[in-house]
Amino acid sequence: MFRGVGEPRRISRAGFFRLAVGGLLAPFPGTGALAQEKMRTRSIPSSGEALPVVGLGTWRTFDVGTSVQERSPLRQVLSILFEAGGSVIDSSPMYGAAEGVVGDLLSAMKAHDRAFIATKVWTSGRQAGIDQMRKSMQLLKDERIELMQIHNLVDWKTHLATLRGWKQEGRIRYLGITHYTESAHADLEAIMRAETIDFVQLDYAMDDRSAEKRLLLLAADRGIAVIVNQPFGGGGLIRSLVRRPLPDWAGEIEAASWAQILLKFCLGHPAVTCVIPGTSRPDHMRDNARAGFGRLPDPKMRERMAAAL
Repeated sequence: MFRGVGEPRRISRAGFFRLAVGGLLAPFPGTGALAQEKMRTRSIPSSGEALPVVGLGTWRTFDVGTSVQERSPLRQVLSILFEAGGSVIDSSPMYGAAEGVVGDLLSAMKAHDRAFIATKVWTSGRQAGIDQMRKSMQLLKDERIELMQIHNLVDWKTHLATLRGWKQEGRIRYLGITHYTESAHADLEAIMRAETIDFVQLDYAMDDRSAEKRLLLLAADRGIAVIVNQPFGGGGLIRSLVRRPLPDWAGEIEAASWAQILLKFCLGHPAVTCVIPGTSRPDHMRDNARAGFGRLPDPKMRERMAAAL
């Protein structure tokens, strides 16, 4: 199991932004240096633990069968993630076979200690939630999960009480809530204001900036780490861009692809802790991971980037 160091602590908003902005100045490792250098990290506010900024989502991409042909590319994807210094792997019982595939591959690779596993509870009722989370642990082949999240806020009050108990008992290290649409932002905000949570996972992209209105600043105020899902605009945005030539300013943020531009845009906001683009392709994983290296855009550049759409 991925382990951090340091006693739990809360970071002030000013201190949080100083740490995050300081990360913008991390040195770029250079071409072909993923094996020698590790990607930048950001602190989890509730503990101070460093978390690599580019992770991996498993929705659809890891919902495969048992054949070597289906699983071999996914093993390569995980190897590239770890090679680059990444660790976050996000899954859910909602994602078909994904949890079991992740668990099987990590066991075969003897790589559980390199992974920061984040999964979710996605059901109603206290006992049903407990049963589902236990099943997730079995599938992931780990008796302790780094981050357990309440998927799309389903029966969140019931599960939050369970997760607090599990965190105290050491069954999980962090707890959080998730959603993927702007329509749920008001609900996310209400919970973030009222409850003590470690993580919030939400939708954010260069063409989906609603989270900037309140949620990202609120996360910094409340000491909540932010995981970004759908950083490619749900896939539609990047599909519309891949045939376009890279803009001249891409070099200013050391981005070599549109995927890196979109990921760096999200990471350019200092409240964002980690992005989790999903992929089943090793070449895409390597491309995505490189967004965790080199310069990130400052606020002025981010507005320039958004205007390019």
